Amino acid sequence: MADLIVVGFDTEDGASLARFECFKLQKEYLLDLEDAVVVRRTADGKVHLDQSVNLTALGFSSGLAMGAFWGTLLGLIFLNPLAGFVAGSVAGAGAGALDGKLSDYGISDDFIKQVGATLKNGTSALFILVRKAQPEKVIEDLRYMGGHPHILQTSLSPEAEAKLRNLIG
Repeated sequence: MADLIVVGFDTEDGASLARFECFKLQKEYLLDLEDAVVVRRTADGKVHLDQSVNLTALGFSSGLAMGAFWGTLLGLIFLNPLAGFVAGSVAGAGAGALDGKLSDYGISDDFIKQVGATLKNGTSALFILVRKAQPEKVIEDLRYMGGHPHILQTSLSPEAEAKLRNLIG
């Protein structure tokens, strides 16, 4: 089971830098992430979500491949595989991109927007869904990043949350 941890930063780019550091820690097998999303609230008060997975591009590419396959297959049946390939590719790519745009992966976008609306202007937060971690080593890296990280919310047990707050604090 994965745990959700939301870490707030006093700067607009603090969460992005922390997510980059989390990806580095994942390559070192110190952290196993399921999802990592950055929410930024700009100086003018607008909330921006930066997903770790671009679902629109992923949907576009998979839709393109499936559309090309099925279009070519139907084109062969009707003796015009090139037209089927082109029509299938266009229709599949469009449908896949739309599906990717409307789908949600990992952490709920509604929840992220709700928490993002509570941030002060010029700050950011990092939402991470963690499968496994070595907390002491991860916190040691994140502690010296600047931006004064603080825990906003977790799904950890009260004891684990208190330990995490003490490590960051």
